[in-house]
Amino acid sequence: MQEQGSASLGALGDLCTPWCVHVVATLRIADHIAAGADEINGLAEAASCDADYLGRVLRHLVGKGVFEESAPGRFALNDAARQLLDPGLRLGLDLESFGGRMAYAWGTLLKAVRTGAPAYEELFGRPYWEDLDAHPEIAADFDALMGPAGHGTPDPEVLLNGDWGSVRTVVDVGGGTGALLAEILHAHPEIRGTLVDFPKTVARAAETFTVAGVAERVKTIGQSFFDPLPPGADLYVLSKVLNDWPDRETKMILTCCAEAARPAGRIVISGGVSPDDAPAGLSIEMVLVGGKTNTLAEFRELAREAGLEVCAAGRQPSGRFVVECRPT
Repeated sequence: MQEQGSASLGALGDLCTPWCVHVVATLRIADHIAAGADEINGLAEAASCDADYLGRVLRHLVGKGVFEESAPGRFALNDAARQLLDPGLRLGLDLESFGGRMAYAWGTLLKAVRTGAPAYEELFGRPYWEDLDAHPEIAADFDALMGPAGHGTPDPEVLLNGDWGSVRTVVDVGGGTGALLAEILHAHPEIRGTLVDFPKTVARAAETFTVAGVAERVKTIGQSFFDPLPPGADLYVLSKVLNDWPDRETKMILTCCAEAARPAGRIVISGGVSPDDAPAGLSIEMVLVGGKTNTLAEFRELAREAGLEVCAAGRQPSGRFVVECRPT
């Protein structure tokens, strides 16, 4: 067996570089350079920060391959730095936005590992979902990061077999501001949809549906998905939802879906379930909310306890792992 190369713990443990990336993203340094402010004093003035500190941060990043120092005290964008012009990427890095919640939450990892539960509340004063509710601007950034701005345009073909012939009504459970549901309705003009999410979130969905030209075929319901869901739809979609919850809450969500889907509806799940041979990894959801991804075997048991039977599972051409269930 070929011996793997030795990892450098010094490089792996370097906290300076990631924090420098977060800082320049928060200060919009790439945008200021793109706008013509390349000299350090002008950059610091544009970003409302200290020129000496900023210069040292930028020189550290230059040494790591991000930005170039074209002349002493003058900085330019390179390919790596141009990525910071992407608003979606910046959402996840901005320390004054939702990116700050993710960055600082990693500082609670030791407590989470020791206890097996997230320690987010100890750092921010409230559990994660309550914290978002108390800070609407952070919640709006979270919704944007989960939507097309952060994750790109969603793929509407959520069914493994592509059989939409029997689907006339779709409920997107925890669908954020409706990006996925809008794509489904746009791709399938015969379908009507319902978006279920927190009231403040679905209130931001109107523009999404209007731009997609599907507003007349969709309604929104502002509620928790732990409450009874609108019954009798042909298809219930859980996309990037279950990975945000521990097993107890996952089973509660699945139970609500099973009760609503009876007798003949289907539930399709993307996110929170992995193939049985996939290694269990560490995710940001674990430190934020204690969320986890189950193997398919583990999920089958949770689904069974919730009144569901797994009828199909597999990867789509995009590589996304999808599971379809029916109520028992």
